[in-house]
Amino acid sequence: MMGLFRELRSKVRGKSLGVFAVVAMAACVFGAAFAKGFAQTAGAASDNGSQTAAAMRDGKNDFDFNLGVWRTHIRRVLDPFSGSDKSMELNGTVTVRKVWDGRGQLEEIEADGPKGHWEGLTMFLYNPQAHQWTQSFIDSQAGVLTTPLVGSFKNGRGELFSQETFRGKTVLIRGTWSDIKPDSHHFEEDFSDDGGKTWVPAFIGDLMREKQSGEAGASLTPVSMERVDGSNGQRDFDFDLGTWKTHSTRLLHPLTGSTTWVDMDGVSVVKKVWGGKANLAEYKADGPAGHVELLSLRWFNPTTHEWNLDFATPNVGTLGIPGVGGFKDGRGTFYDYEEINGRSVLVRFSIWKTSQDTAQSEQAFSDDGGKTWEVNWINKYTR
Repeated sequence: MMGLFRELRSKVRGKSLGVFAVVAMAACVFGAAFAKGFAQTAGAASDNGSQTAAAMRDGKNDFDFNLGVWRTHIRRVLDPFSGSDKSMELNGTVTVRKVWDGRGQLEEIEADGPKGHWEGLTMFLYNPQAHQWTQSFIDSQAGVLTTPLVGSFKNGRGELFSQETFRGKTVLIRGTWSDIKPDSHHFEEDFSDDGGKTWVPAFIGDLMREKQSGEAGASLTPVSMERVDGSNGQRDFDFDLGTWKTHSTRLLHPLTGSTTWVDMDGVSVVKKVWGGKANLAEYKADGPAGHVELLSLRWFNPTTHEWNLDFATPNVGTLGIPGVGGFKDGRGTFYDYEEINGRSVLVRFSIWKTSQDTAQSEQAFSDDGGKTWEVNWINKYTR
């Protein structure tokens, strides 16, 4: 729920994001990002890491209380540090579902207040290595992913933290879930400008259950295309929706002169979410490199008319910084920089439809600013 509150201050924050490791169509980016996931796994397997992990409680079900459909009443304090209690109130509906075999939750928010109607999307992901949750948010107007809150639960109370800019000043953010009951809970977001010594309330939300959402792991329900504007590029990913048999070929050691490739076979499932303003892709595959599972969130920015592609791996359990781009003549191309083997490398991801029931994508790296490219991942999809 806290995504709504973060959106309400996003217009005064103006903070940018970055690190592209896209998995559009859910399998396209393995490369550096997946290697990072493997590195974290290897670190956790060390003696010290194993002892630390064993001492930490498993919190993967801590947000289960959040599942369902909720009525919410929100109070936003307009100037938290002024001492004034002047606020703005909103009322709305929050719908939360499990995704990615229970590794995450997708929250869709609609609310109305003095400034009209507003919608937001929140992704909760669990990091099994750190035993922490991350929460990332996108609002329908700005189309920008916020810096995630990170934290955990203790004694039935969840606290997640981040750092942001509020009205030109760096502040700490604390999101707290408390008073958790079967049919209600309380959320509060507080700010601190003294390093956490004192906190002032900024957003307060009370949620009452409206109805059950069915099974906790229920699949996402289809949404109507009536909420999607197809004239500005918002429907460019429609061809990608559905279930695909996926064959992937990966260059093992990009930018080294290597010519060793490995194959993987799996399934990609792409579902529309957030009234068609975003889609969620899940990928599973097996090959000589082992078993791979990836989650990709792709959303449309209505201001820039661009798509953002982001992803998570099970061992990392958080979204990175999205790749950004769009479609031209039926081909989507997205760019960002990543660190690979200690060097900053330009990453290009492309995806296109090859027939009514087939599609293809590829990832390429450039270490000379885009003058030359080396393709390192090729994916072919069949319905």
